Amino acid sequence: MTEKRYRVCSICEATCGLEFTLDGEEIVSIRGNDTDVFSHGFICPKGIALKDLHNDPDRLKTPLIKRDGVFVEASWDEAFAEIAKRLPPIIQKYGKDAVATYSGNPGAHKASLGLYGGVIRKAIGTKNIFTASTLDQMPKQLSSGLMFGSWLSIAVPDIDRTDYLLILGGNPLVSNGSIWTVADFRGRLKALQARGGKMVVIDPKRSETAKAADAYHAIKPGADGLFLAAVVQTLFTEGLVDLGRLENHLNGVADVEAAVSGFTPQAVAARCGIEAETIKQIARDIAGAERAAVYGRIGTCTQEFGTLNSWLVDVINVLTGNLDREGGAMFPKAAAFASNLRGKPGQGRGIITGRYHSRVGVHPEVAGEFPAACLAEEIETPGEGQVRALITIAGNPVLSSPGGEALGEALDQLDFMVSLDIYLNETTRHADVILPGVSPLEEEHWDTALNQLATHNTARFSPPMFEKSPDHPFEWEVLLKLAAIVSGSNETVEAMDDAIAASSAPKEVLDMLVAKSGPARLVELGIRSGPYGDGFGQNPDGLTLQKLLDTPDGIDLGPLAPRIPEVLRTPSGKIELAPEMLLEDMKRLNAFLKGSGQDGLVMIGRRALRTNNSWMHNLPVLAKGPNLCTLQIHPSDAENAGVETGGKARVKGNKGQFDMVIEVTEDVMPGVVCAPHGWGHDYDGIALTVAAQNPGGNSNAVATDGLRFDPLSGNAVLNGIPVTVEPVPA
Repeated sequence: MTEKRYRVCSICEATCGLEFTLDGEEIVSIRGNDTDVFSHGFICPKGIALKDLHNDPDRLKTPLIKRDGVFVEASWDEAFAEIAKRLPPIIQKYGKDAVATYSGNPGAHKASLGLYGGVIRKAIGTKNIFTASTLDQMPKQLSSGLMFGSWLSIAVPDIDRTDYLLILGGNPLVSNGSIWTVADFRGRLKALQARGGKMVVIDPKRSETAKAADAYHAIKPGADGLFLAAVVQTLFTEGLVDLGRLENHLNGVADVEAAVSGFTPQAVAARCGIEAETIKQIARDIAGAERAAVYGRIGTCTQEFGTLNSWLVDVINVLTGNLDREGGAMFPKAAAFASNLRGKPGQGRGIITGRYHSRVGVHPEVAGEFPAACLAEEIETPGEGQVRALITIAGNPVLSSPGGEALGEALDQLDFMVSLDIYLNETTRHADVILPGVSPLEEEHWDTALNQLATHNTARFSPPMFEKSPDHPFEWEVLLKLAAIVSGSNETVEAMDDAIAASSAPKEVLDMLVAKSGPARLVELGIRSGPYGDGFGQNPDGLTLQKLLDTPDGIDLGPLAPRIPEVLRTPSGKIELAPEMLLEDMKRLNAFLKGSGQDGLVMIGRRALRTNNSWMHNLPVLAKGPNLCTLQIHPSDAENAGVETGGKARVKGNKGQFDMVIEVTEDVMPGVVCAPHGWGHDYDGIALTVAAQNPGGNSNAVATDGLRFDPLSGNAVLNGIPVTVEPVPA
């Protein structure tokens, strides 16, 4: 007898609602849930891959301990005993900063990691915190924090009501948004165009999104800041600035005008590769549209001017009156956990960076973390504060960060390493102990971060679909156990969990909850005390966890609505349009404008619909089909390099190299090669059977030239890397 079960996909940012057909413990099929309040039946291949992930024979289900260089299976008690024997002495001898943590982006898709990840970091007390954020979106978080007062007060396009959408460095047709949760982008785009709207894409590569656009313009890698500054300059010089209702909620308009005065379209055209008249017309079109939104994504973040780019995107939205209005760039209102819902509405402390600096490279902390790309130097450089132990949580920095080969060598120098991960992969192979997580289908699901970035406000909660093994702890329980070990506490996991809940609500409130432990309890507290909640009985019609459990399709909380000034958490209570840090960095952009530019080839990244993270290459349903790991190169550059489609090329940077199969295409502009990230599954000692059949090459092997960063956010420069390409003999 089969049955239908419903769940939100936890693999990518689209958060699609899924319909499972089950026959006992067997997954018969997965399809889109037509009645889901957010995705309305849309599904991408990654959702279907949940079956392969759940059933993957390579997925770890038992802890591993390395003995004499070889991993052996162990019980949970043995694994925790090994950690208790080896980790606390390192802290006692060398201090708390001798332990670092690294967290990967699956933490944004798991309530257990998102809600309990901070517990272990707090228990250690280390300043050496690293995450995948500084390989991705930290510039957007920093610019938004400076302008609006909160790290996740990020304005996203209200695509369902806009008339003009400008996209830079993003490919939402493939990513389903990315720092913009937008299921079924293609369907929403078709609706935009059907009502007479227009989408324009700026990118060095004619991406899938660019091919669906009404207009596409190729831009030289790294020059987005020049283009954006010229658009802003045009708005001022042609009298196109219209602040609308935001006028009384702004500081710094005149300062921005002065900062961009030298970035005329004529001055930047040659350096960015877009004609001056085209830049002017785009500025006019944004200003002239009834409702418009500008969106910049990973291509604008993973470069030397990532924070400036992210800032200028929102400056344009503000100056054209399109920030915080229907059809413009708007602030979602999540049902729980949004920092811009805490405290007094309309005013707050804002954000602070640089409270302390990294030991070796003297990089400022941003959002409490250091650049992921400087982890290796913190391990390898002797002296007080040297990192001697590492805890990785659902991350694979050997493949995802610059100079992964060097990082792998550094990991072997550690005194001790623990990994919380479902795979024996390129990073965890260096660990001394691996603690496996459960299947995503064996735990509850709530999107703590992605609800704060959604193009429509909804609330959806997924209970576990299957029972986990009784002796396999949830990841939140593992994190609490690790916290007890490093802090020397004898408290039980249950007592620690109760203490966390008790710090958020009094006993009489906790007694009212449906959920009695773990993430579900914290989610229920967040929901019921949130902006739509029942207030624990004060608003009987409000949102509760029980209502969500009774409504597997989710509850529609309405379209995005204006939130300024309520959303602001700046000390002034206004949008800070001209943060001093960003005005000062405009000098660096000006120097770039006056520079000579880059001769030869430069490399940019890309993603595909059938992949997202390195672990997805091990799922058969995603691994089948055309080879996704190819180096895309323009025909003229291919001829000069002596390479052709299907052949293998060697890509060399100033340091490092990798080999990759060639794909000659006019989709990339001349002077640019494009490689996907997260590949390179040819290391010894990994257990990724499917991925090893097509290992591909690790493009980050060449992103090691001086460990280049955006100096404001610490984000790694992964685009615009100078390279050479030559054929590899058959």
